[in-house]
Amino acid sequence: MCRRMPDETQVEIPKKYMLSFYSALLAIGLIIYVSWGFMYGSWNFFARENLGIYAVTMMFCGFGLVGILLYSIKGQK
Repeated sequence: MCRRMPDETQVEIPKKYMLSFYSALLAIGLIIYVSWGFMYGSWNFFARENLGIYAVTMMFCGFGLVGILLYSIKGQK
């Protein structure tokens, strides 16, 4: 027979830790973008040889922004 996990095993992570994690993701994405641009002198999003690094940058920045927005919305009572 299969075992079931208990329903009440969720751990509450403080909001300030999650906001700092998502802020770090956003900062890492921006640092990658700026450092790549300075090292290779390429700021063109549409250049074929730069699509990989910009995809990584957009993933970091996207997750960072969405996480910050979701955790900064005040809960309704």
